[in-house]
Amino acid sequence: MAELFEVVRERIESKNWTAGVVGLGYVGLPLALAAVAKGIPTIGFDVSTARVDSMNAGMSHIDDISDAELADGLANGFRATANEADLAEADAIFICVPSPLGRNRQPDLSYIEAAANAVSRFARPGQLICLESTTYPGTTEDFLIPAVEAAGLELDGNVWLAFSPERVSPGDDMKTAEIPKVVGGVTADSGTLAASVYSQIVPSVHPVSSSAVAEMSKLLENTYRAVNIGLINELAQLAHELDIDIWEVVEAAATKPFGFQAFWPGPGVGGHCIPLDPQYLAWRAKEANFATRFIDTAEQINSRMPVYTASRVADLLNENELPVFGTKVVAIGVAYKPNIADDRESAAYDVVRELTRRGADVSIYDPIVGSERIESQGFKATEEISGNAIAVVLTDHASFDFEKLASLVPIVFDARGVYRRLKISAANVVAL
Repeated sequence: MAELFEVVRERIESKNWTAGVVGLGYVGLPLALAAVAKGIPTIGFDVSTARVDSMNAGMSHIDDISDAELADGLANGFRATANEADLAEADAIFICVPSPLGRNRQPDLSYIEAAANAVSRFARPGQLICLESTTYPGTTEDFLIPAVEAAGLELDGNVWLAFSPERVSPGDDMKTAEIPKVVGGVTADSGTLAASVYSQIVPSVHPVSSSAVAEMSKLLENTYRAVNIGLINELAQLAHELDIDIWEVVEAAATKPFGFQAFWPGPGVGGHCIPLDPQYLAWRAKEANFATRFIDTAEQINSRMPVYTASRVADLLNENELPVFGTKVVAIGVAYKPNIADDRESAAYDVVRELTRRGADVSIYDPIVGSERIESQGFKATEEISGNAIAVVLTDHASFDFEKLASLVPIVFDARGVYRRLKISAANVVAL
């Protein structure tokens, strides 16, 4: 079996290998095209036949990959398939499927389980299989070892397993091929092969001692952010009670050249990482009978920010002798972060729900997300700003004309601090 390991390592080091990517969403498709750009033939598998057909026709379904970039990938060695058996052709498999939370905020591992079941059907001797989906420490071992054993394979005998957390940030300029990768093998040989594979795709690889360390490193990255966002959101509420401008406070603290990183308040957290990842760690901690007090406190603060934001809007309306009930409110932006159409787990929707629950007549303006998507979520979309009593800035897309916005409505509630950041002075703007 040692001979096979050396054969596979030589194949990888000589760049004579094929990549396979399971899941062609925000993580999988950029990874597949990054591999192709390095001269590695890549097979991308997705369960959606419609999505596969669209990609093979050169039409991208994600913001960060243009049709031209996809077409270039197709011309240079990428192909999408809805037939999982095609993945048997690949020497290294990267699993990039979603890992959301369930209704009770428990980990939903159904996508990872489905991918593992697929592995049990297509895996063959000589393959390296890497999980990239964010999840709790131990998942790679819990799901992939039984999968390869069900395929009649032996870990470190004729198949190798590893974990490398995805670090995609939709809408950011840094591409997948530019982001360093943490890599941890279930075994030492698995880690060696995985590090060799990733080093041919990304600029730097940081090997760690195990897949569990790699899994927990991703959870630490986003738990760090969630906890610090929770802190600044709590301080924002305190500053409001003390009649202090929290934005000015953060700007002042950020002048310290060491020991401080600026985090900014907002209407809540959203997206595919920060609201979810700490809960995977907290869930795993409960299994170990360990209390994650910082994580739980941050979760409570952040999850209540949409209600706090709606309360501030209601207070502003009352101060201007307007009721909440029946008053027209326009929410500006509903994506979870600026300049993308991604509205997964967006706190903006929660603000709109809370204002609607209180009787406000709320519509959403976000041409980047688009009216069709907004209305498919059960909300009212609009292209009209004037005629509303108040505009609530929930996403600060760069394409929005915020100076014009302030001229179209009597009141603007800025939950993102964009007016201060852009140095736009308007007497009718109130910040979170």
